[in-house]
Amino acid sequence: MSGSISERINTVRAQLPPSVRLIAVTKQVPSDVIRAAYTAGIRDFGENRIQEAIAKQAELQDLSDITWHFIGHLQSNKAKKALENFQWIHSVDNLKLAQRLNELAQQIGISPCVCLQVKILPDPNKSGWSVPQLLADLPTLNQYKNLQIQGLMTIPPLGLNDQEIMAVFNRTRELAQEIREQNWPHIQMQHLSMGMSGDYQLAVEAGATMVRLGTILFGERGN
Repeated sequence: MSGSISERINTVRAQLPPSVRLIAVTKQVPSDVIRAAYTAGIRDFGENRIQEAIAKQAELQDLSDITWHFIGHLQSNKAKKALENFQWIHSVDNLKLAQRLNELAQQIGISPCVCLQVKILPDPNKSGWSVPQLLADLPTLNQYKNLQIQGLMTIPPLGLNDQEIMAVFNRTRELAQEIREQNWPHIQMQHLSMGMSGDYQLAVEAGATMVRLGTILFGERGN
């Protein structure tokens, strides 16, 4: 991968409409590299491991205008730490977790922004609601007034071609529109968190408002 971090960020930014929020995914990226991305103008950073993120947040606490996004699978026993250390949680993937987050948010006295993770296609390797289950759970989710439900997050299964990936993203946008038209008082569908380094251009074409990019900015890392 060629170019400095700032050059890579600028190259990607030039491909994104101003309305699309670029979230730099910094799993296994050290805090000095995060600083370089911050200097290049990034203010949204995504992490998928809470302990790793907390250590880096401590080293970067002088950068007070960073917004931290949790994008990994969240276990209920780590929900409190996630709420205390992230302003956004993109990976709320089942009703039990949503209920737990709502209860904890009330106790802590915060109102986090969350996305509901949906599986458009069956995928044993991913968490998330199926479309029918999400639609069935909307009346209950609407009762969770301590959560700011902002939209949907999706990750296509591995091994799809571009046309199949595009179909997943388009269906996610359509699903958000269907939910929006039901006019739930406490469920907003303003955001679509979809698209990673290999498919973000397709996601943007389909209507993504947030893309989660790691490899294209920082190079290959481990799992």
